[in-house]
Amino acid sequence: MKKIVVAFFIILTCWIPLSAESGKKVFETYCWGCHHQTAVAFGPPFAEIASKRTAEEIQGMIADPASVSKLFGYKRNAMPAFTLKPEELKAITSYILSFKPKSKESK
Repeated sequence: MKKIVVAFFIILTCWIPLSAESGKKVFETYCWGCHHQTAVAFGPPFAEIASKRTAEEIQGMIADPASVSKLFGYKRNAMPAFTLKPEELKAITSYILSFKPKSKESK
């Protein structure tokens, strides 16, 4: 039993960096032309997105930006829709949310 638990933690430890790396790769493939992680580019930076949106809202904006923009009350939308594999969508969402600013209360 102890070997199973140890193996689980080894696999988990190795997988977490791969997930972050996967999100970065999705960013570099689809997002970097319009977004920067922390600075304003054509689109808002990930730090701003992460501070305002939930994971579900981020995923919706990636998959169907025109509809989600209307729900948010935006008059127009410049973001194209992306068809990503579920694991890519989860990876980029986690990557975006990793830029959420730390709250002052948690310092």
